Amino acid sequence: METSIHLLLFAVVQEQDQDSAARALEQLHLPVVHLASAGGFLGRRNTTLLVGLRRGQEEEALRALEESCRQRIEYLTLPLEGSPLPMPTPVPVTVGGATVFALPVEHFEEI
Repeated sequence: METSIHLLLFAVVQEQDQDSAARALEQLHLPVVHLASAGGFLGRRNTTLLVGLRRGQEEEALRALEESCRQRIEYLTLPLEGSPLPMPTPVPVTVGGATVFALPVEHFEEI
């Protein structure tokens, strides 16, 4: 069995999904590193998971993330355009899921 990491996934997940996503990846015996992060247009706290993959593990890692990171509807309050009073109107926004980037690994070493 090949033990060399050939792909590094960066998975940005909502803070609410951090534990379930990390647990799902760890059950696949994948090395996972957690980094606190923030971003998106809402500026909410996220977690970026760094996941080292061997050849052939991409699909099961993505499936684990898809099953453990769900999308949610949140409401932002925005001022009503053209209104003389600043009456905020709730606007539904879909947030969540996972944003995943994959980078090839040219060199991997455990020391």
